[in-house]
Amino acid sequence: MPATTPPRELIVEADGGSRGNPGPAGYGAVVLDPVTGETLAEAAEYIGVATNNVAEYKGLVAGLKAARALFPDADVHVRMDSKLVVEQMSGRWKIKHPDMKPLAAEAGRVYPAGRVRYEWIPRERNKHADRLANEAMDAGKRGRQWEPSSSTAGLDAVAARNAATPPASGPPGDATAGAARARAALLAGGATGTGGAAGSGVSVSAGTGTGAWPGSVARPTTPDALPDDGLFATEETAPLTGESPAAPATGGTAAAPAQAGAAPRQGWAGPDMGAPATFVLLRHGETALTPEKRFSGSGGSDPELSAAGLRQAEAVAEALAARGTIQEIVSSPLARCRQTAAAVAARLGLDVRIEQGLRETDFGAWEGLTFGEARERHPEDLDAWLASPKAAPTGGGESFATVARRVAATRDRLTAAYAGRTVLLVTHVTPIKTLVRLALGAPPESLFRMELSAASLSAVAYYADGNASVRLLNDTSHLR
Repeated sequence: MPATTPPRELIVEADGGSRGNPGPAGYGAVVLDPVTGETLAEAAEYIGVATNNVAEYKGLVAGLKAARALFPDADVHVRMDSKLVVEQMSGRWKIKHPDMKPLAAEAGRVYPAGRVRYEWIPRERNKHADRLANEAMDAGKRGRQWEPSSSTAGLDAVAARNAATPPASGPPGDATAGAARARAALLAGGATGTGGAAGSGVSVSAGTGTGAWPGSVARPTTPDALPDDGLFATEETAPLTGESPAAPATGGTAAAPAQAGAAPRQGWAGPDMGAPATFVLLRHGETALTPEKRFSGSGGSDPELSAAGLRQAEAVAEALAARGTIQEIVSSPLARCRQTAAAVAARLGLDVRIEQGLRETDFGAWEGLTFGEARERHPEDLDAWLASPKAAPTGGGESFATVARRVAATRDRLTAAYAGRTVLLVTHVTPIKTLVRLALGAPPESLFRMELSAASLSAVAYYADGNASVRLLNDTSHLR
């Protein structure tokens, strides 16, 4: 019997982004040769206003269809930096959102069951698809359709040459022949996404074995936006005010400025300043001191999480994994935060960076005391502390004014370092309330008027023009 050729394996990398979540969105996908790393086909589309996860799923569908147009009998290895899409398509997580179900079903129909395997990869390993998604969104912002930097005429010439030349015998490994087939099939509608904006269309280009399009340039990265439930999404911004300048720290990368002459965004928001640095603020889980409402700062015993606190850390880790939005984790150096951060990091497959500026207030001699005990032992100092942000706790603790300067400086460093990224900050009551207060331009006494439960989530987005948007405060729905 003649030898049979095993199915060819293809690599599909896909990504999607939304500048607002929901907001102007697009996707990108690339099909690669697993042996040579050559680019066999690219696909990208501006899809109008959509969520980040919708864009990611559309990128997956387009990538699978591009691979099928090349080699319909191939096995496909999908690599994406969206843990949500990877886990859902692998069958390990349920698909609950109504916008995701039809897209996941469409992706599942492209190839027979068992022919596609999924792998989560860090964002830095998905730069090709990320670049395509950003190019599509940039083109959509200009009212145009995405186009590769290689000319269409050049691709047509490749198609013509390969139409006249039969493919070599043996395994179907001719990248240019496959590319011509892909372009013909995909431009005929094989990878067109559903629900795109009128006139946006999908653009797909076939590669010629170079691995990248000549003249292509890097684009600002778009973060995995926050979840589709709307809790983190808003179009309103508030001025950023505080005790320290809002200018980014030296050595950071600021968000890209708005393009000159760009069309204004619809609605009441200000000009589009690019993707913000979004801080998801997580208060650590409970310690033994938390239920007793005792002062527990950076100058005390540094307690670890209690059994309840460990359960809370696991619950919030599961919730954040389901949302699939966190790209980086930064933690206070104190034990209760490091333990909480470690639980999330283990679930998301991320590392934890320690930031000293996120530590809690030093409450001096009040450490370990209840409010009533502090009032009984140090009544004048406590009254002064309640009356003025410049008053420090007894015994050389930190005033709220001092903490605000420290937190504002930390905010400036982190917004510069993580422009366009979604970062989980695992920290404490005072730093979180201070970040929210400064984002709102609220007075110092507002610190006493915010509820912030253990293991709760809040979120603030920081834009390149210095504006900030408070998107959530004290969400504990994942603990119910």
